[in-house]
Amino acid sequence: MLLDLRIEDANVVTMDAARPSARAIGIWDGRVVGLDEEIDGLRARETVRADGATVLPGFVDAHTHLAWAGRGARSLDISGCTTREEILATIARHARTVDGEWIDVVGYDQRPLGRHLTAAELDPVTGGRKAFLLHRSGHACLVNTAVLHGLSLTAEHLADPDVLCDEHGEPTGVFLEAAQAAVHRMRRPYDLAETIAALRQAAGTCLAQGVTACGEAGIVAGLGASTPIELLAYQRADLPIRVQLMVSDLALHPVGAAPSDGVTLGLDLGMSSGFGGDRLWLGAMKMWLDGGVQARTAALSEPFCGTDNRGALADDEAELRRKIVAAHASGWQLALHAIGDRAIDVAIEALVEAQRAHPRPDARHRIEHCGIVRPDQLPRLAECGAIAVVQPEFLWAYGDDYAAVLGETRAHWQYRGRGFLDAGVPVAGSSDRPVVGGAPLRAIEYMVRRRGASGLVTGPGEAITVEEALHAYTMAAAHALGRETVLGSISPRKWADLVVLGDDPRTVPADRIAQIEVRATYVAGEKAHG
Repeated sequence: MLLDLRIEDANVVTMDAARPSARAIGIWDGRVVGLDEEIDGLRARETVRADGATVLPGFVDAHTHLAWAGRGARSLDISGCTTREEILATIARHARTVDGEWIDVVGYDQRPLGRHLTAAELDPVTGGRKAFLLHRSGHACLVNTAVLHGLSLTAEHLADPDVLCDEHGEPTGVFLEAAQAAVHRMRRPYDLAETIAALRQAAGTCLAQGVTACGEAGIVAGLGASTPIELLAYQRADLPIRVQLMVSDLALHPVGAAPSDGVTLGLDLGMSSGFGGDRLWLGAMKMWLDGGVQARTAALSEPFCGTDNRGALADDEAELRRKIVAAHASGWQLALHAIGDRAIDVAIEALVEAQRAHPRPDARHRIEHCGIVRPDQLPRLAECGAIAVVQPEFLWAYGDDYAAVLGETRAHWQYRGRGFLDAGVPVAGSSDRPVVGGAPLRAIEYMVRRRGASGLVTGPGEAITVEEALHAYTMAAAHALGRETVLGSISPRKWADLVVLGDDPRTVPADRIAQIEVRATYVAGEKAHG
């Protein structure tokens, strides 16, 4: 056999318990053929000497928003602005340099300002054009009067608590959670060319961070959607990374199958979880059970500190449970967005009900974020078989704010690590990019140190080892995507998706993990970055 690529003199961290380390990797036809003595005597078309560099399986980010991230990189980003005056001046300068009907802005955040901006404040700096400011969490947006006039809001709309109104009952321009749908309908669809360009830009960022596979958390409909034909954009984009597509629950509909099939919810043609190939495939049904902490809409059992606001569920609890059970019975893997502990209660109870009515031993249902978990919920999460898909970088970036609004006790329940693992709950790593930067090494450092950007330590008892954190971003995330047989470790017959690092995360000081250089990223044995 003539190998396509041979990597030698490497510190290979395989993430395979059967063979944890190696010095050489043989690759043929995009897959790992063997390690060390298994490839002795085999010649290769190309040989790379790693000079002792650390080689890991490519990182797997189990929850991302690639199109949103790519669009954000091509829009005005005001996340660095901390005052009303700075935001408005930045938008005014931008508005003078761009053409088109819309001014798109990302990174809006009311928290440094102490209040939301209003449509009236935006109007003088947007020149009569439509302005759409997306909250950095994705769970809120702000628009100007030009947009409000086009929405034709009714009295029923204005009665929705997620449409913020002033003391006169007039809309301020701020929309929360599902109330954003009217704005999204007005702004969308983004065209295929724009969406494809955004996807490719986001994929390039992933590769630079050592990420070779992603779970796209909700296409076609919902908060992060781009276009009703979004799957076509992914097909045409021919991305250099692997992507599992989760479909928004809003895109599912009754399919009219034979009653004996047990399939009541699905997509056209009967597609469901697992359809696709090695680069692009259909994964879970994404369903929102609540909002987020940044927008103060996560569903909590006790209010946010200093308020009577407990957030809210995304829908009537009985309806949420009915849809979860129906989707489970129809063969879908479920990805349930639940950040607040009340939403997590609903997720657990619905999953228990679904498995009791329609047993599926390896359903691999996921709870996305699984953010604020009471101690009594840990054994229940294990019993219902859920995978916790966490975003540790949230606490690195926003931990101070989260701790302030949740209070001392609940702050330490957030984005657990040790608590999950000790209870037997699988932990898959992810980013929710672009809510945070998305670099797995940053998240891995946080999982080990539990120390945020400001120095605040949150949940010190939730710290895990470097090896456990690496597992979350390799094998565990691959398992959550249903691809652990071909991804997640450097093992014979698996895809040769690799990241080459300048240092070994296991041996450098913990406070240097995030600074480790990503020297190169390989997908199917081909260098894609570096």
